[in-house]
Amino acid sequence: MKSKMIFGFHAVTARIRHDASSIEEIYIDATRHDRRMQELLRAAEAAKVRVIHADDQRLDGMVGTRRHQGVVAKAGDLSLARNLDELLDAVEGPPLLLVLDGVTDPHNLGACLRVADAAGAHAVIAPKDRAVGLNATAAKVASGAAETVPYITVTNLARALRELKERDIWLIGTTGEAEKSLYEADFSGPVALVMGSEGEGMRRLTRENCDFLVSIPMFGAVESLNVSVASGVCLFEARRQRIAKS
Repeated sequence: MKSKMIFGFHAVTARIRHDASSIEEIYIDATRHDRRMQELLRAAEAAKVRVIHADDQRLDGMVGTRRHQGVVAKAGDLSLARNLDELLDAVEGPPLLLVLDGVTDPHNLGACLRVADAAGAHAVIAPKDRAVGLNATAAKVASGAAETVPYITVTNLARALRELKERDIWLIGTTGEAEKSLYEADFSGPVALVMGSEGEGMRRLTRENCDFLVSIPMFGAVESLNVSVASGVCLFEARRQRIAKS
């Protein structure tokens, strides 16, 4: 099992809660004795996870940043769905998926995972190339959602989108130029919401594979939203429609 580093209280606590057996050991700042650290230590003790005291310099070196909050865990991968077929075969009810076409900022990816978890999306799908991987920074920003939402990377995004269509999943792309509003679309059935990259938006092949395009109505001075904010707006509209239908 390949190990990786996850850091921050939310990410490490979520991993303990969801799959403590995947954690090899937790390194903590020996000088921290506050409530959050005590709660994490109690959770680690209850889960029988080994805890190692370390100084700040060592923790910095383990994850390449000072934003670890004094908590770093060495852990293996979770047993979430690893490919589209495995995911879709296990989904109960109409799938709700978030497709990210070329998001390169780990903070944006982490935030997208977080809103996907909050809205009850079944997975986040992204290409392996021209996109950020699920690194330690993304996992920290996700605040535990990286432990609950499958992040599935595909070699060829256009082909993966066609496979989704073969499964009768509607592909709804988002772009500011679309004439149809987000609130005119039907998200109550099997849907994959497709978001473009931070700067260029959706690539041509991605756009061509979408069944139709929608825009988020903008009423202020700004012309666009951050990809994670836009994902949240769209995913919660989908969730609202599903609640209303049920």
